[in-house]
Amino acid sequence: MRANLQHERWISRLLFASAAGGALVTLGLVVVLARGTVAFFGDVPLGAFLTDTVWSPTFAVPRFGILPLISGTLLVTAIAAALAIPPAVATAVFLDRIAGPRLQSALRSTLAALAGLPTVAYGYFALTFVSPRLRALVPGTPVFTAATAGIVVAIMILPMLVLLVEQALGEVPGDLSDAALALGATRTEATLRVLLPAAAPGVLAAVGLSLSRAVGETMIVTLAAGAASNLSLDAFEPVLTMTAFLVQVSLGDTPPGTVAHYSLYAVAATLFLITVTLNLASRRLRARSPGSA
Repeated sequence: MRANLQHERWISRLLFASAAGGALVTLGLVVVLARGTVAFFGDVPLGAFLTDTVWSPTFAVPRFGILPLISGTLLVTAIAAALAIPPAVATAVFLDRIAGPRLQSALRSTLAALAGLPTVAYGYFALTFVSPRLRALVPGTPVFTAATAGIVVAIMILPMLVLLVEQALGEVPGDLSDAALALGATRTEATLRVLLPAAAPGVLAAVGLSLSRAVGETMIVTLAAGAASNLSLDAFEPVLTMTAFLVQVSLGDTPPGTVAHYSLYAVAATLFLITVTLNLASRRLRARSPGSA
């Protein structure tokens, strides 16, 4: 008995050390971002950073307006969301309510495998498959566009989104759908008017987590979206996202200690705030889902 208690204490200490290590890493990240961001704003006014419409940190007369980077990021994310959410919800409903056990197992295994693919593979898929077909479909389209990146980001987040939405649907008590069917509703009516509304908080939380993944995606947008900091909503133009800019600076061409170098921290801090906001919103919605009670 005493040996078991000692064993449990060691396990508790190990788990506490793991949790504390994760918290310390996050704290260290925040401190590093804060120091670099403060250094950046020592030379660049916050108002200019948030409102200027030009991002040219390496020009002779540098300008540091983050709006083009935010618009490029949000444009790619919006395209991905528009393409991924409807099929993801439909597939999740099929998995949860229609597919048999063997088909469910096969589809879940396939989706889990797809969710684990490295994003650089998706990036090369965008360049070698999606971009040429998009250019053939819309003549005059550049090789690198927001549309190409958005399509492939949608493909990337689709498996994870399906699994998360299916989990949200599975947390809705089956009695609700059974009651709707008993009252004369068809299966489609029970799904659209009972199941999905009841699972809405969990579904929205899943969408929020997937969008957070899309916003933070790096390799696909670096390889497929381009490097032009255009403040445009045209999906068939190249754009520069926040993560793609971070990759550019990380290549080492920007001298350390310069304002252009410190702009990396300001952009990273902005991206960090956006993803944290999405994650917190998803957690709050998740807390309202039926299965969280």
